[in-house]
Amino acid sequence: MAAKLEEREQHTLSVLVDNEPGVLARVIGLFSGRAYNIDSLTVSETVHETSLSRITIVTTGSPMVIEQIKNQLERLVPVRTVIDLTVRGNPIARELALLKVTGKGDKRVEALRLAEAFRAKIVDAGVEHFIFEITGRVSKIETFIQLMQQLGLVDVARTGVAAISRGAEPM
Repeated sequence: MAAKLEEREQHTLSVLVDNEPGVLARVIGLFSGRAYNIDSLTVSETVHETSLSRITIVTTGSPMVIEQIKNQLERLVPVRTVIDLTVRGNPIARELALLKVTGKGDKRVEALRLAEAFRAKIVDAGVEHFIFEITGRVSKIETFIQLMQQLGLVDVARTGVAAISRGAEPM
């Protein structure tokens, strides 16, 4: 009898850590040492006075692997809190992307039209290029990138996902 394959799920984890040298390397080392994948990673200091940083990690794995990741993160010394925003329910998640699009004539006009429809801002422009800034859900960013590929997309820079739980309760 074949073993039942566990379905893979994508989870967004919010990890509160001490803001000190080497913390990110330890967190990343946990993932690479166990061959876990990171789909998105964002890190920033949250409150300067307390020297705490929030690491937002989007990862994919079976439910068992996700549990292992959370348990292993909680054991790291600089980690204060690990919250699975996916389990907590429907987090607010956003990303920022910068896209460089080149083109002339109709393609240029179409790129401008689509940017307006997606509420992307023009942050730089020249005779033969635009650089658009777009923020929103990952699916919105992905769709905008796909559409711009047909119109002369030459470069993309993405921030990774920033996410927070809904409701009044703190992390």
